Amino acid sequence: MVALLSDKKEFILAAVKEMYTEVAQHPERTFHFPTGRSACLFVGYPGDQLDAVPATAVESFAGVGYPFRSAAIRKNDVVLDIGSGSGTDALIASGLVGSSGKVYGLDMTAAMLEKLRANIAKTGARNVEVLEGNAEAIPLPSATVDVVTSNGVLNLVPDKPKAFAEIFRVLKPGGRVQIADIVVGRPISEECRSNPQLWAECVVGASVEDQYLGMLANAGLDDTTVLRRFDYFSGSSSESTRRVAASFAAHTIEFSMSKA
Repeated sequence: MVALLSDKKEFILAAVKEMYTEVAQHPERTFHFPTGRSACLFVGYPGDQLDAVPATAVESFAGVGYPFRSAAIRKNDVVLDIGSGSGTDALIASGLVGSSGKVYGLDMTAAMLEKLRANIAKTGARNVEVLEGNAEAIPLPSATVDVVTSNGVLNLVPDKPKAFAEIFRVLKPGGRVQIADIVVGRPISEECRSNPQLWAECVVGASVEDQYLGMLANAGLDDTTVLRRFDYFSGSSSESTRRVAASFAAHTIEFSMSKA
């Protein structure tokens, strides 16, 4: 569990919003983490799946893995994408659920939400709805979602137990979770965690893997299947980021769970 002073949380969220506003508005820039189509291919997305999504969605991709490896999403499902960004995963999910399904794209960054709406309009995807908010207070009724998907977002959430309880709440009984996220192999000091800017670096907000999965289990999710672990930060253009990530044994984990 992450211990935070209440006044730090506001600044952490502001730092995260600032970082991803840059990714949305200036996708041509080089960031300390992989972005865009090259990042999608690096973390495992098939090229033909990307071709079905507008380039303006893929250009601002900042995920850390390939959660669709779980094949959790089915025709007619209702899906919630937590941290949908410019829409790569939400629009892929839109195609998987079909016209009788529904996808909610949840994000807290205004620039990403604007870009998501534009990309939905480009595709004409009538089954995708944009939600403004964050994982700690999901603006949906309880037991309304078949699948929750998220990619590289929950490590940025200050109150993870609250977010995981919200995921459990909105899932229907028998609902499924597919997640790709950053975890660490060694604990991160509270001094590092209290630095808002370091949260946006995608490392210090991460939990130790066993603790992360344990928090989800405590929220009521079970049937954990780890699909892949890999060194996401090897793709960083920043030597400093690679060094910091290595010092904490930071890596991506892709996994699925379910609500009994």
